[in-house]
Amino acid sequence: MEHDLSIVHQAIAGNKEAFEQLLRLEEEKLYYTALSYVGQKEDALDAIQETACKAYLTVKQLKHPEFFSTWLFRILIHECYRLLKKGQRVVPYEESELLKRLNHQSNEVENPIDLSEALQQLSHDHQMALILYYYHDLPIKQISQLMDKPSSTIKTYLHRGKKHLKRELERSATYNEKVI
Repeated sequence: MEHDLSIVHQAIAGNKEAFEQLLRLEEEKLYYTALSYVGQKEDALDAIQETACKAYLTVKQLKHPEFFSTWLFRILIHECYRLLKKGQRVVPYEESELLKRLNHQSNEVENPIDLSEALQQLSHDHQMALILYYYHDLPIKQISQLMDKPSSTIKTYLHRGKKHLKRELERSATYNEKVI
């Protein structure tokens, strides 16, 4: 989203109201981006809160005001991945609890995979490229700037990511047809 550069310059100069106005213009996109990465409302809101805090503390370092939106989303994406890594920590179960959970899971019929689950199975780079391109309608050139990769690499990420998504969704559909 193109922002009024005068507002961005005011935010860089330390104007809290200008910074808040910029965040409000991006709030819906921030929320849906975070939600697409972390999958849960609470985690998405945490990521947005951390993003806003980090952005506010470092906005004076923004060298190119015309890329405010790109800069903000880069912070958000890094926050989402930090939250996801934090959530991957293993919590040990007692043996009886673990066996009970395993028995419960083996009795359940696997649900079909949906698009958001398939997206979460992709690598970080493929996932980021697909989300920015399809969910936020960013051009490949802007995605390459955001990810610090050449445009050709972004095109490869998009191609391979779509191929992987198609394979996973077809596999899920085939599996569920056999179960039913």
